[in-house]
Amino acid sequence: MAVTTLATGWHYRTPVGPFGGVFDAVPVTPVRLPHDALRDETRTPDAPARGAAAYYPNAGYTYLRDLEVPESWRGRIVRLEIQGAMRRAQVFVNDELAGNRADGYARFFVDLTPYLRFGETNTIRIELRVGQDSRWYSGAGLHRPVLLHVDEPVHIEPDGVAIRTLRVEDGEAVLEVLTEVTNRSMVTETVRVTTDIRFGAELVEHDETPLTLAPGETATARQLVYVENAALWSVDAPNLHTATVSLGGAVGGGARGDHATPHEVAFGIRTITVHPRRGLRINGEEVLLRGACIHHDNGPLGAAAIGRAEERRIELLKAAGFNAIRAAHNPLSVAMLDACDRLGMLVMDEAFDMWTRFKSPYDYAAEFPQWWQEDLTSLVRKDRNHPSVILYSIGNEIAEVGTPHGARWARRLAEHIRALDPTRPVTNGVNAMLAVIDEAPQVIEKLGGLNAAMAGGGPFNAVAASPSASARIEESSAALDVLGLNYADARYAADAEAYPHRVIVGSETFPSQIGRLWPLVEQNANVIGDFTWTGWDYLGEVGIGSIPYADDENASGALEREYPWLTAWCGDLDITGWRRSISFYREIVFGLRSEPYIAVQRPDRYGVATGTPSPWSWSDTVSSWTWSGFDGKPVTVEVYADGDEVRLLLDGDEVGRAAVGESLPKLASIETDYRPGELTAVVLRDGREVGRTSLRTAGAPRLTVTVDRAELRDDDDDLAFVAIEWRDSFGILVADADTDVTVEVSGAGVLAGLASGAPATVERFDAATRRTFDGRAIAVVRPTGPGPIRVRVTARGRGQERSEERELELTVRSADV
Repeated sequence: MAVTTLATGWHYRTPVGPFGGVFDAVPVTPVRLPHDALRDETRTPDAPARGAAAYYPNAGYTYLRDLEVPESWRGRIVRLEIQGAMRRAQVFVNDELAGNRADGYARFFVDLTPYLRFGETNTIRIELRVGQDSRWYSGAGLHRPVLLHVDEPVHIEPDGVAIRTLRVEDGEAVLEVLTEVTNRSMVTETVRVTTDIRFGAELVEHDETPLTLAPGETATARQLVYVENAALWSVDAPNLHTATVSLGGAVGGGARGDHATPHEVAFGIRTITVHPRRGLRINGEEVLLRGACIHHDNGPLGAAAIGRAEERRIELLKAAGFNAIRAAHNPLSVAMLDACDRLGMLVMDEAFDMWTRFKSPYDYAAEFPQWWQEDLTSLVRKDRNHPSVILYSIGNEIAEVGTPHGARWARRLAEHIRALDPTRPVTNGVNAMLAVIDEAPQVIEKLGGLNAAMAGGGPFNAVAASPSASARIEESSAALDVLGLNYADARYAADAEAYPHRVIVGSETFPSQIGRLWPLVEQNANVIGDFTWTGWDYLGEVGIGSIPYADDENASGALEREYPWLTAWCGDLDITGWRRSISFYREIVFGLRSEPYIAVQRPDRYGVATGTPSPWSWSDTVSSWTWSGFDGKPVTVEVYADGDEVRLLLDGDEVGRAAVGESLPKLASIETDYRPGELTAVVLRDGREVGRTSLRTAGAPRLTVTVDRAELRDDDDDLAFVAIEWRDSFGILVADADTDVTVEVSGAGVLAGLASGAPATVERFDAATRRTFDGRAIAVVRPTGPGPIRVRVTARGRGQERSEERELELTVRSADV
């Protein structure tokens, strides 16, 4: 099998009808994949999907590419692999429909062979349409890679190699290698399936199996291999092996030489078990999932799944203390799964956000009955060799799980997955309140009214734990290996008694409640982890985590905020990858950080009345003691700490003291007045100091520019992330020194996106100028070919008469080196 990435040579334009372009020229724009065309459209307050889609419009796009098809390909099988096309894709070859797919996240293959003109230039056209079909920003276009497969008539099927760890005993791993081979020739063929298993450069196992196939037949070769002293894959030791599977002529058979280039598969050797009293075990060791739900967008890149951006997100999430992510609510890109494999991040792999009932006017519910089986098959075949994937999720907050026929759907989906891959548990993100939404008022009344429900953790929790909800979700939950519960921690202890064989995961939880939730995970053996909403901020569902200040003209009173809000503002990390205050609080709650953390509520918001914050919000805080113009003004200081009391010192003098845990576990809140200097938090336990940390007032701001990597490769997956910050001469961030910065990129690269973490802005990601937010912005540089790249950043800092300028030089190496 020869596989070529088709990242370049593409153009896109707006769609035209059958006569469009005949009489009038239709402008086209060159583009390199992966690409999100919607990102560069104009946001407007009256966009049809409003805040759900971050005020982006409905849109349609046509992607075009010429394909040279040599005469030597005649008799071969030519397929297009599309890893993600948003959405309702139609694939045309020379203006003939060759294939289609409804789901924008599904990885699918299109057989081009019947439509090709050999020895000529062929045209590929892909039509895409989006609009009011998602509850978050989906992007639009070929947002994941496109590859070309050219196979011999007898070949290994794409995704046709599956490697399973059957058992590990006394250091020896027993693996099953299943290889699916197809014969599309006109004669019976006998091939020899050869498999080599390597760890690094070392060959650790080998097997050969003859396989005879009649014309038109697909058969599976099954091989058992035994790896001694196997290096197991885990979060802390993500050891990867490689299986090289090839087809050759069998001695005495009818095969004619080699049939394909080797098929290489990276995989990990590891075991998974779940148990209601022993929890989740990987390789026999107990693991609690410190999880982050994440959407698919990459902030300044929109929905484009460029490999380095996907990898960087996993690096930063792991550095923030997470060991697991939940793909919310769609299959992850291949690039992100590869990163999870390499870096040691566990994955809950989710298929759907809806089944048969609509959540948006034109969403996937219209196509689910026809496409669910193919899309679920695609997910499993694509992801089954990734050791990072430990759970398959069949859905998220599916309303019909509380009905008998919804339970039938749950069984069908779960059993279909098990038939394809019996090695991983199946879950479903169940919102039990949604399952009884039709009788929620009556349930709340039975609980003693709304106030009583709020006292029990809010109506989500109270209704979800009610006997009515238990009865409604019982059958659909029985189809699962692990019950995912969204916002229903009140069920954890109760279900251990009522359903002693049930294993639970907190598949979606409120970020502000982690101080209360994590002890529940640790105390209940039937609960294997917690996944916060969300680990990384995202575009759309705007402002669900915002603080509703009374003087905010853009606050509508609804959960989502008015234009120009852009992001949900509920992530532990913002869209640029910078950790927000909640992230450090969570790290302390997890027991991963011993040093306390100081966060300061913005003094310009002190005393401003607020509405009731949503349960997805965190305090409006910044870890800074630099607040120009607020000398002597009151300010609220939060200290996150594992102790029972905090003393707050300013230049050595005590200015406040508070108990830890009065409002939230591991949090102390202290009122004081702002004055420049050194602010120190001293944490006490039983009267003895157990930790301290300090913030210092910054000096004059200086423009600081750093890059995550100075050497890039000329391939479609690489990027450089340039951090633009205002810091003083000692490196202290000047969080209140925000101003516009301009980025120029020349040489062998382009500016792929520019952003700050600001949750509400009218600025564009494709612009060269951006205002910093809390002292920071980030520029993304994409290589265009080998050679040097020059990045020039200019800005005029606060109180400065002249602009500042910084330059970086990056180097792009050839991908072949």
